[in-house]
Amino acid sequence: MVDDGFRLNQPFVGIATFLRSPMCDNLDTLDTGIAVMGVPTDEGSPFMAGSRMGPRALREHSLRFGQGGKGYYDPEHRKQYLETEMSQKMITDLGDVDIWPADIKQTFDNTTEMTRKAREGCDLLVVMGGDHAITYPVVRAIEEDIYVIHFDAHADYAPFIHDLQFTNGHAFRHIAPMPNVKNLIQAGIRSLRHSEEMIEDSIVQGNDVVTMTQFHEMGPEGLAALVPEGAKTYVSIDVDVLDISLVPGCVSAEPNGMKYSELRDTLDAIARRTEIIAFDFVEVNPQLDVGTGVTAYLGAHVMVEFLGRICEQPWWIEKRNKRLNR
Repeated sequence: MVDDGFRLNQPFVGIATFLRSPMCDNLDTLDTGIAVMGVPTDEGSPFMAGSRMGPRALREHSLRFGQGGKGYYDPEHRKQYLETEMSQKMITDLGDVDIWPADIKQTFDNTTEMTRKAREGCDLLVVMGGDHAITYPVVRAIEEDIYVIHFDAHADYAPFIHDLQFTNGHAFRHIAPMPNVKNLIQAGIRSLRHSEEMIEDSIVQGNDVVTMTQFHEMGPEGLAALVPEGAKTYVSIDVDVLDISLVPGCVSAEPNGMKYSELRDTLDAIARRTEIIAFDFVEVNPQLDVGTGVTAYLGAHVMVEFLGRICEQPWWIEKRNKRLNR
C-alpha cells in the first residue's frame, strides 16, 4: 500500500468529472478559470435519440488525458499543455443543465440561465451537448459582441414553420440575426440533404458559408482570417464536421468531411487569432458508438486539445496570471 497520498487515478476509477476537475454545484459561488457544463438533451434531434448521453461519455473519456493532474503531453510538439490549469485546479465541472422532458422551451430557458450564471464566474466556458439545438440557448445568454464560428456538415439553417423552430436544424437561423453576433462563419458544409433555401438564406443574410471544397482552397489560416484579429469568438463544433469514417457514434455523419488534423489545425489558427470566450461540442451519440466508444474519445480529444491551444495564448496567460496572483 502506498502511504504518501499518491494515486494512479486510472481512467476507470472515481467520479467522472471533465478532466477529473473539481465540481461546483452552487453557481453563486463560482470563481474559476474554465467552467465546463453539460446540456444532455436530444429533443431537438428529429431522427434518432441518444446524444443526451453525450456529456457523460465525453466526461468519461476525458479521464484518459492528463491522468497525473498535470496536463497532457503532446509528442508532436514535445510540450506539456494545460499543466497550470490542471495542477492549480483552474478547471471546474458545473454538472448539467436541468432537463425538462417534453418541454424544450423550459430546457432552453434553463440552459440560458445556467450559461449566464456560469459566465459570471469564469473566464472561459466549455459546453457539451446533446444535440446541436443547444447552441441557440447558450449563445443567447451572451451579451457582448461576438463572432460565431460553426463547424458542421450541415448549415442548421432550416426555415421556421409555425412553432417548428427548435430542432438541431434551426439553431443558426436563430443565432445569425442576434444584434451582438457580428458575423457567422459556417465551415465544413457539404451534406446533400440541404434544401436550396437553407444555404441561400444563410448566404443572402450575410453569413460566410464555407463548403468543404472552399475550405480546402483557403486552409485553416484562411478560415481563421474571416474573423478580425483579437475579436471575441464563440466556436461551435458538431462532431459530424469530421468525415463519416471517423465518427460512427454520430447519427448525422456525412462523407467528404474534415480529417482530424484539418479540424485541429483550424481550431489552433482560431485560438491564435481570436479571443475565444466559449465553445461547445455536440452530437456524440453513445448508443451508436458501440465497442470502444471511439467517437466519444475523439470528441474528448478535440475538446482537450483545443483547450490546450487556447491556454497557450497571450490573452489567456494574462487572465490566468491575474487569477493566480490574486
